[in-house]
Amino acid sequence: MAHFGKIKSYDSSSGTGSITPEKGGDALRFKKADLQQEAEVPKVDQRFSYETSEVDGGKKTAVNLQAQQGDGQNQKDQANAQQG
Repeated sequence: MAHFGKIKSYDSSSGTGSITPEKGGDALRFKKADLQQEAEVPKVDQRFSYETSEVDGGKKTAVNLQAQQGDGQNQKDQANAQQG
């Protein structure tokens, strides 16, 4: 089942980050390998869909992260680009 959340943090040097679920709860960790678009660096507050997986005795992590098109920041970036 897909969930939605926003990137809370991402460390490009270690390739790890966290995502805050939209429905509330603790932020979930993820690895760069869990991103569907590995070449794309996730930005703070960027909206992603994801699934959860349990590791280390039941601790949940986010997997299969996929950037969602049409999020507010993306629309602002496009508007700014059009204005020059």
